[in-house]
Amino acid sequence: MKVPLKWLKDYVDINVSPKEYADALTMSGSKVEGVEKQGEEIEKVVVGKIISVEKHPDADKLQVTQVAVGKETIQVVTGAQNIKVGDYIPVALDGSSLPGGKKIKKGKLRGLESCGMMCSIQELGYTRYDFPDAAEDGIYIISKQTLVEKYLGGNTDEKLLDETVLGKDIKEVLGIDDDVVEFEITPNRPDCLSITGIARETAATLDTEFRKPDIKVKESGGNIKDLASVEILDADLCPRYSARVVKNVKIGPSPEWMKERLRAAGIRPINNIVDITNYVMLELGQPMHAFDLDKLEGGKVVIRRAKEGEIIKTLDGNDRKLDPDMLVIADAEKPACIAGVMGGLDSEITESTKNLLFESAVFNGTSIRTTSRKLGLRTEASSRYEKGLDVNNTINVVNRAAQLVEELGAGEVVSGILDCYPKKVEPRVLKLESDKINALLGTDISREEMIRILRKIELEVDEASGMITVPTFRMDIEEMADLAEEIARFYGYNSIKPTLLHGKETTRGIKTKKQKIEDRILDVMTASGLSEIYTYSFTSPGVFDTINLPKDSPLRNAVVISNPLGVDYSIMRTTTIPDMLTVLARNYNRRVEEARLFELSYTYRKDVPRTSQVEGIDESSLPKEIQVLTLGMYGNADFYDIKGVVEGLLEKLGISKYEFAQETENPTFHPGRTAALLIDGEYAGVIGEIHPDVLENYDIQTRAYVGVIEVEKLINNYNDTVQYKPLPKYPAVSRDIAMLIRDEITVKQVEDIIRQRGGKILESLKLFDVYKGKQIPEGMKSVAYSITFRAEDRTLTDDDVNKSMHKIIDGLKRNLDAQLRE
Repeated sequence: MKVPLKWLKDYVDINVSPKEYADALTMSGSKVEGVEKQGEEIEKVVVGKIISVEKHPDADKLQVTQVAVGKETIQVVTGAQNIKVGDYIPVALDGSSLPGGKKIKKGKLRGLESCGMMCSIQELGYTRYDFPDAAEDGIYIISKQTLVEKYLGGNTDEKLLDETVLGKDIKEVLGIDDDVVEFEITPNRPDCLSITGIARETAATLDTEFRKPDIKVKESGGNIKDLASVEILDADLCPRYSARVVKNVKIGPSPEWMKERLRAAGIRPINNIVDITNYVMLELGQPMHAFDLDKLEGGKVVIRRAKEGEIIKTLDGNDRKLDPDMLVIADAEKPACIAGVMGGLDSEITESTKNLLFESAVFNGTSIRTTSRKLGLRTEASSRYEKGLDVNNTINVVNRAAQLVEELGAGEVVSGILDCYPKKVEPRVLKLESDKINALLGTDISREEMIRILRKIELEVDEASGMITVPTFRMDIEEMADLAEEIARFYGYNSIKPTLLHGKETTRGIKTKKQKIEDRILDVMTASGLSEIYTYSFTSPGVFDTINLPKDSPLRNAVVISNPLGVDYSIMRTTTIPDMLTVLARNYNRRVEEARLFELSYTYRKDVPRTSQVEGIDESSLPKEIQVLTLGMYGNADFYDIKGVVEGLLEKLGISKYEFAQETENPTFHPGRTAALLIDGEYAGVIGEIHPDVLENYDIQTRAYVGVIEVEKLINNYNDTVQYKPLPKYPAVSRDIAMLIRDEITVKQVEDIIRQRGGKILESLKLFDVYKGKQIPEGMKSVAYSITFRAEDRTLTDDDVNKSMHKIIDGLKRNLDAQLRE
C-alpha cells in the first residue's frame, strides 16, 4: 500500500525525516518496502506561459515561441503542434534535469536559439493513466482552471495568476513533490489498509496524537426511505449493508488536491463521484460502490446469492456467468453488482446520472475470495474484502462519502441512512494480565505503561477491573499473547533487554535415539560418496505400472488425497523406488555420466498395521508412516558397490547379525542380481539391479542399482556398544581353496558351510575369484576363497589347520557336491 506523507499528516504529526519515519515504523512491526521521493529526478522545470507562436523560417515542422517563465521571457523552438498562445506549460530551463538522467541545455535548432524545452507528461515521468487530461502526443497543457482553483481560490484575475504561478516549480504545481512510503500489509492487519490505519500506527510509534477525520454530513432534506430500500437475504455472507442517497448529482472533475492524493497513492483520477469512492476507500480502508439509483428497479437493493446460470455484464464489459455460491447485489429483478468484486455495467455512474446510491457493506471474506478466483477477477475491493473488514465501519464510510459530495458541490445528500445489520457484532473483551505479559516478554513494564500503550492504539482499558475492550477493527487481537505483542511493538523491541531463559525446571536438550541414528545414516551416506535428494510424498497411481508392480500387490492400495494438486499428485506413495528412478533418469538424460544418490523419507502403507495407539482414537483405519532409506546409482557401478555401501552402514550402526539372501520374486529388479537384506533373520529391505523392462520405462539406457531399507529395522538393531580386544599375539595361517560348483549354488551357501565347519580357529574368509570359461564344464563355475585361521592362545600347527580344512572340504562335497580343484 502506498501512503503519501502529505495526506498522512492530516491525521498525525510527523516530526522526523521520511527515512527516520520508515525505520521507526519498521521497528514497530509495519513492514516498509521503500520510500519514494516523487519528482526526485526533476530539476529546474517550471510553469511557463506561451506569449507568441511563429513558424520557423527554415523548418516547416518547427515553431518559434516566446515563453514567460516568471520575470523573464525565453525563446523556445519546438516541434509540438498542440500549443497556442496563452497555454500554461511545463518548461525545462537551461541546465535542467528530467527522469532517466536527461539533461536540457541551451542550443540552436536550424539556426535559431532555443533556451529550454517544453515537456510532455511522459517526459516528466508520468503517463495519461496518471494525468488523463494530458495529450496523447504533445506538450502537457496545464489547465488554467486547475491553477485558478489551486492558487487563487477561484479568482480568475489572469494577471494575478501569472504573477503567482509563472516560474513556479512544476513539481509543486502538479503535486508530484510528495514522499510516498510503500507498506506491505500482512493479511491479519486489514485495518492498516488505509491512511487512517497507518496514521494510528504512526501515532503510537512516534508517541504523537492521532486525529480522526471530522465527519459531518450536511443533509438537504427528503427521506431516503422514500427513494430506496435494502434487504439482506443471506446474512451469513453479508453481515451488514449501509447506504446513502445523493440526488441532483453533478458529474465533473475532482478538485486538484484530491487528484494529487489519489495519484500519489497509485489510483487514477476519473471523475468526482468515482474519485470520492476511491478516496474514502484509501482513507478509511473500506471499499464502497456507487449505483445509478434510477437504474435500480424499484429503488430496491437485495443482497442475495446468485441464481444458477445468472449472467451480469461487469464494468470491464465482460459477461460473467454466476452460480449460487456467489453473492450479488441485485435490484428487484436482476443482479446489479458482484458483491465485493466488481459493479455491473447496467447500473454504473455515467454523465447522465442524476441520483445515486452509495453502498458500504461487509462481506464474508471466504465467499469473496472464492468468487474472485472462480471468475478470474481480482480487484482492489476484493483483495480487501477477502481479508475481513470492520463491520462497524460502514456508517462512517457512507457518511464520509456524503460529506465529500456536499463539500465538492457534486450533489445533494438525502436525509437518513439505510442500515441493515441483522446481528450486531460486539467488541471482544480481554483481561490485562500484566504479570503474565512481562513473563512472556522477559520485561518489567509497569501496568500503567501497558495501559498507556494500549490506549494509544484505541483499545479501551478499565483501570479498576483491568478489562480491555478490543475494537472490532482489530480482529487479530484474540488473547493475552496478542496484547503482549502490541505492548512489545510500541514499548520498543530495542528497549527489551536480553535475558537468560528461566523457569521452575530446566532440562538440557538432547537428540533422541532415532535422531542420532538418522544423523549417523546421513554421515555414512555422504562419506560413501552419495548425494542427498528430496522428493514429494505425493505421487501418481501410474507409477505402479512403470515399476512392473503386480496388479494384486498391496502396494497399489494407496491413500487417496481428497483435494489433489492434480492426477500426478493424487495419492500418497507406498514405495520410493519410482521417485528414485525418476531422479536417476533426469540426471541420465541430462548427460550426467554417473550418479550416486540417497533419500531418507517416508512411505504410507494401508496394508501394514499400526503399532502405536492414541487414547480415544481408532487408528486401525489409518495408514502407517514407514521411514525408509533409498539408495540409487548408475555409471561405473555394479551390485557390489551398492552392497558395499549398505554393509558399511550396518557396520557403523553396530549391526553384525545380518545376511543377504537371493531375491528372485521382485519384478522391479533383475532376478539374478538382487538380494534381500535380513537383519537378525527378519526382512529389512532389498538391493539390486533394476530390471531392464523397468529401465526402459524410465528411458535409462544403462544399468542402474537401487536399494530400499526400512529405517525402523536399523533403529531396533542399532548397537552403540564398542568392544575392544587386544591385538593378536600369535600369527595367522592362510590357506586358499578353489572348487567347482553348479551355477545355481550361491556364494552364501558356500560361505555358510565354511563358517560352520571351520571351527573356533576360523578367523575370516574372502572370495577372490569366480571363473567360468573353456576349462570349466557347462553349468559349472569355479570359485576360490582365501581362508585365515588364528588361535588366541597358541601358535597353530599344520595339523590344526589341516583338520579344519578337511572338515570344510568334506562339508562342501557332501552338501554342495563341490569338486576340489588342484
